Amino acid sequence: MEPFKNFKGKTVPLDRVNIDTDQIIPKQFLKRIERTGFGKFLFNDWRFNDDGSLNQEFILNKEIYKSSSILLTGENFGSGSSREHAAWALHDYGFRCILAPSFADIFFNNCFQNGLLPIVLPKEKINNLFEESKNNNGLELNIDLESQTIFNINLEINIAFDIDPYRKYCILNGLDNIGLTLQHVDKIELYENIDD
Repeated sequence: MEPFKNFKGKTVPLDRVNIDTDQIIPKQFLKRIERTGFGKFLFNDWRFNDDGSLNQEFILNKEIYKSSSILLTGENFGSGSSREHAAWALHDYGFRCILAPSFADIFFNNCFQNGLLPIVLPKEKINNLFEESKNNNGLELNIDLESQTIFNINLEINIAFDIDPYRKYCILNGLDNIGLTLQHVDKIELYENIDD
């Protein structure tokens, strides 16, 4: 997993609440067994019309937001079923960070296991960022995980955020559960060879 330290990206404001995992990655696309290739199906029912053409009204299809890597969204993001594919699809599409007032618990955990940084901010701060995004299409933000701050180039925006120290350590170092286990491979091998 790629470490997340300092990150700069364009923000796309998806101003909706209660976006569930079936909206993030619809069930008909869950047949793949790899973690990659899901990005093209992200928000499929919103991004595409019934005939398969792009829905030009959906924000991700607007030219200014096509290279966005920070998702700004409403509360209870990632609710619904526990499918890890939702985090895979967001990451595969190119998102590295999600800013929201709240997340569904299982989705929140899945993000950290897949190189996505979910940041919980007070609703007032999220609303301010939505307003800033409307006034500044393609708002660029810096996410500094080490100092736990979000800021823009002019420092007009400067927001501190909280993160669990354990989760911070893991994502800073690019460690999922398997990566953490492999840090102790010498001890594991020693234990396996005790009876030899």
